Parts: sequence; structure tokens; C-alpha cells
Amino acid sequence: MNFIFYYQCVNMYRRYTKLFYLFAITILFTLPLMSQVIVDTFQIYVDKEKTDSAKMIRAIRISNYFLNMDSAVAWKYFRIANQIASKQNTVFAKISILEIEGVLNTKSNPAKAYILYKQAAELCEANKQQSSLNSNRASLFNNMGVVSYLNGDYEGAINSFRESVIIYEEYYPAEPNLISTLNNVATCYQAINSPYKAVSYTKKALAYALKYGDDKMRATAYIGNGASFLNIKKHDSAFLMLKKAQTFTEITKNQYDQYLCYSTIGDYYQQINNIDSSIYYFSKALPVAKFINSPYDIAHTLNNLANQEMDDRKKDIRSAKKHLDSSNAIIEMYNFSATKKEWHQLMAEYCRLTGNLKDAFEHLKKYDVIKDSLQNETSIKRIDFLEARYESEKKLTVINTLENEKVLQQLSLKQKSTLNYFLVSALAAFMIVGFLGFRNLRHRQQLAKQQDELQQQRIRELEKDKQLVAVDSLLKGQEEERSRLAKDLHDGLGGLLSGVKFSLRNMKDNLIITPDNMTVFERSLEMLDNSIKELRRVAHNMMPELLTKFGLDEALKEYCNSINTTNLLKVNYQSIGMDARMEKSQEIIIYRIIQELLNNTMKHAVATEAMVQLVKEESRLSIIIEDNGKGFDTSILKNNKGAGLTSVQSRVDYLKGRLDIHSEIGKGTLITIEFNL
Repeated sequence: MNFIFYYQCVNMYRRYTKLFYLFAITILFTLPLMSQVIVDTFQIYVDKEKTDSAKMIRAIRISNYFLNMDSAVAWKYFRIANQIASKQNTVFAKISILEIEGVLNTKSNPAKAYILYKQAAELCEANKQQSSLNSNRASLFNNMGVVSYLNGDYEGAINSFRESVIIYEEYYPAEPNLISTLNNVATCYQAINSPYKAVSYTKKALAYALKYGDDKMRATAYIGNGASFLNIKKHDSAFLMLKKAQTFTEITKNQYDQYLCYSTIGDYYQQINNIDSSIYYFSKALPVAKFINSPYDIAHTLNNLANQEMDDRKKDIRSAKKHLDSSNAIIEMYNFSATKKEWHQLMAEYCRLTGNLKDAFEHLKKYDVIKDSLQNETSIKRIDFLEARYESEKKLTVINTLENEKVLQQLSLKQKSTLNYFLVSALAAFMIVGFLGFRNLRHRQQLAKQQDELQQQRIRELEKDKQLVAVDSLLKGQEEERSRLAKDLHDGLGGLLSGVKFSLRNMKDNLIITPDNMTVFERSLEMLDNSIKELRRVAHNMMPELLTKFGLDEALKEYCNSINTTNLLKVNYQSIGMDARMEKSQEIIIYRIIQELLNNTMKHAVATEAMVQLVKEESRLSIIIEDNGKGFDTSILKNNKGAGLTSVQSRVDYLKGRLDIHSEIGKGTLITIEFNL
């Protein structure tokens, strides 16, 4: 269970509650009959399963389904699952029952829920040999963290989430729940005012998402990174993360991710005092919040809009009041205390702007009352939770002690009959020795096989290193040959043509030429000038002088400006953190990559605008190239890569980078490249 799952369950419960009130009168007399029919229908689904394990899993799923709609039905199917599990008496069955019982107690008795999760986790630990239980153990620690977080025990939540992360990293690094759990840790650190620790965990989540994840996981990770950077006022990094997140949310079409992305971008513009852009993104977030039927997010977004509209640069008081009234209606319906506190603060500002200072003062007093009440409520909730958990753990210790005493009594009885089974034990010992010998032989065979596989892996690594050396030599040879040709063209052929031009100009003044021949002569001189210019342009493209003297940033600025002068394509170049120079070989390779990609854009994309962005953070470089061209189907790249893209891919591989191409027909192309320098 993670925060998003819990949130969706609450929304489902609220949606069904509203439907109930809407139709309550018309189904007043038929509701008991209908409910029984629904319950009986689900019972049929349980009964038709062939094995007890399948029946138990089906009953658990039904209990989960009714968790936030009808607790009586949820408990009924929990008891059915528990009866089946008692017959099976397997470790998996016991763990599954403890976990679903914990879920059922999360709201009503959180301390008991925590103890149930802990018991299930200890069962998993005691049965480590069953590797399939590692997934259950990671999920249980995550659930313990959620219960602790919801009851104000943030330190306990962090410890539980960390245990979950350790298991996921060791056994399931590609599991989407790892991203969610890392973001949960970051949320806890935000709650205890440790924003830099939160950033470290969202960065870790992004690294796993980029290595193993799909577009959905990357969107979630980028949103988390953007929000954490925003909390420490690193606005450039936050904006870059959020724009990447926006790209992926538009690909996945996930409504909840889109809401979070738009809302967080609105917060970004609010922090940098860009009122119009902030209102624009909050306005985009509002219909998405309504679509996913999230009353809390709707009220929060309405408050954000009102806050921006009351800014001195906007002062759209009428619209702000309309949004505040709509927000208040939702807050009163669902009793959102934290949002109510925020609303009173905004109403105080509205009353101040309209000259009603008395009401403004009243709203500020209510704001202070709710603020103090929330702080006290959180502290009391945490204390109650920890005390109840302590009492439950103490009772559990007593129960375990009694069970241990019972086990000791049983052992005492068994010792009396030991002699009767001596011969059987001796025979079993011989069988065990034989089995251990067989297992030892198999173990040696497996070790030999593993050593052979390691040897093959070393051979593959050596071959890969050999290929990298060959690629290195090829790239260096290409650049040296380019440099030599550029120098020969510029100094040799360029100088020769310039000498011919000088000689012809001197002859012009000493020859008697007819007017017609003079026109031909002048045209020839003009063609000679154009040839010299073209020769210098070719030499410059082969080895830009700015690249060797002033570095990659200046060379790319000049190259993009030269494209702009042709009026074939408008290129917008941006760079962040490119003050320090990189190694010469890296600068040349990165320059060639961007040069090839822009050439492809001009040749094939039919684009009018393009954007080139370089962002360097510590030892990491990100390159984004985007155009508004006709786009293409990226599936063709699997079987048909042109020479240009093959050259780009080989250079990216040489620098051990990552190349991602996103494009749709009619929607342009986005290319992202990332390097560890």
C-alpha cells in the first residue's frame, strides 16, 4: 500500500458515498436486497476457483475492493479468506491474512495494523529461504511506513520505508514500487523540514526510473524531483525536471500525474513571481482534478488561483472571490481542516483588499485557531499511536512467551519417546549424509558452471573494451583528418585562391578591356570571392576555431547563429552550468553529435523552429534537442537507422551516455541525451 493507492481508495469511497445520497430515496426499500445480491455474486466468484489458494486470493481481493465502500462486506470476505488460510496452514497464507487484516485496521486501529504488518514481516524474515516472500516483506515495511506517517510518527515511517527500499534494491530494482517508496521517504523528510535529504531520495528514484522504468515511472520520478528542488529554491533544476515530467505525462496520458505536474509548475511560477504563468498552470490543473474526482485537490487548486488573482499585479478580486466560494463549499462538505486554515488566510487578504478590516481580523483569528488545533491534533495522534503500539507489542510479547512455554512442554513429552525412534533416526542420518554428499557434488558442478560463465563474461568485457579502443582510434583519426584537411584547405588552397584574386585585380588596372569583357571579368572575380568564402566555410565546419580556443559553449552558440542567418531554421540555444570547459575530446564528440542532429532536422524534419539546451550539474551533462517538425514513427529506428543516427549512437555509446528519441507524426521530435562526465 502506498500513498497513491490510499488516495485512490479514499476517492472511490467518496464517489460511492455521493451516489448513495443521490439515489437514497428511490432505493430505500430495495437496497438490502440489492446489497445481498452483489455479495452473493462475489461469493460465486470465490466458489468457482478450483484450489484453496486461488479461493483465498480471490476472497482477499474482494475484501480489498470493498475496503472503502462497505466495511461489513470487506470483513466478511476477510473471514472467508481466514478460514481457508487456517486449513492450508502455509507461511504464505498466514502472511496474506495478516496483511489484509492490517489493511482493514489501518483507519480504525492503526496501532493494531502496525503490529499485524510487523508480525507478517517477521514471518517473512523467519522464512528467508522462500525467495518469493521478499516481495511481501518489502510491501509490509512500506505499509508500516504508511501507517506511521498517517499517525505523525515520521521518524518511524522513515525507518520502515528505508527497510522496504533496501529489499527492493537488492531483489527488485526494476519494481515500480521502489520509485513510490523512495518518494515516500522524501515526503517524510519534507514533513520534518529536511528538504535536502528529500532531494537525495527523489534523485535516487529518478536514477532507478531512468535505468529500469517506463514512461509512467519516469513521469512520477521527474515530478518528485521537480517538487523537491522547488522546496530548496533551486528553480532552474526544478523547471528542467518539471518540463521533462510534462513531456512524459503527455505521452502516458495519466490524469493524476498530469494534475501533479500542472499544479507543481504553477507552484514554480508562483515562487518566481510570474503571476500570469502561475494562473495558467493552476487553471490547467483544475479541470484535471475535477476529472479524477479529487475534492481535496480541487479545493487546494481553487485556493491557489484565488491567491494569485489577489496579487497586487493582478487584483482580479471578483474572480478570486468566486474561486474562494467554490473552495469553501467543498471544504465544508468534506471537512478538510488544513485546507480550511489556508482558506481563512486567503479570506483575510480578500477582506483587507475590499476594505473590510473587521472581517479580515476575524478570519485571521480563525486561521490561528485551526493552526494551533492541527498542531495539537498531530502531536496527540502521534502519542496515542505510539502508546497503543507499545501496549500491543507488550501483549504480543506475553503471548509469544506463553507459546514458547507450550512448545517447551511439548518438547519434554517428545523426549520421553526418543529411544523408540533411535533406529529410525540413525537411518535418517545415513540418508541425510547421502543427501548432503549429493548436494555437495551438485554444488561443485554449479560452481564450475558459474566460473565458466564468469570466464565468458570476462571475454565479452575484453571484446567490448577492444571495440571501444577501435572506436576511440576511429574517432581520433577522423578528427585529426578533419583538422588536417581544414588546415590544408584554409592555408593552402585558400591562400592560393586569394593570390589568384590579388593578381587578377592588379591586371585589371593595366589591361585595356572592352565593356562586355569587363562585365565578364568582374563576374569572374565575384565567383572567385564566393569560392574563397565557401572554402573558408567548409574548413570552419570541419574544425571550428571557436571550439578549440573557447570551448563547446561558444562554438555551439556560433554554430546555431550561423544556422539562423540562413533563415532555413530558427534555433534557440540555451545552456546552464557550462562555464567550465570539459576535456577536448569530449567537447569535439558532443559538438559533432549536436551538429549531426541539427543537420538531420534541417534535411528531414521540415521544421521552422528548434531548441538546443545543455544543462551541466556536477559531473552530469544533459542535452535536449526539440523541433516543431513533421515528426516520425520511432518504430522504424529498430530496423532502419541511417548513417547519421548510427554515427550519433556510436559517439553516445563511446561516451557511455544514453540516447532517447520521442517523436509522433505531426507533433515534432524530442531527443534527450545524458552523459556522466
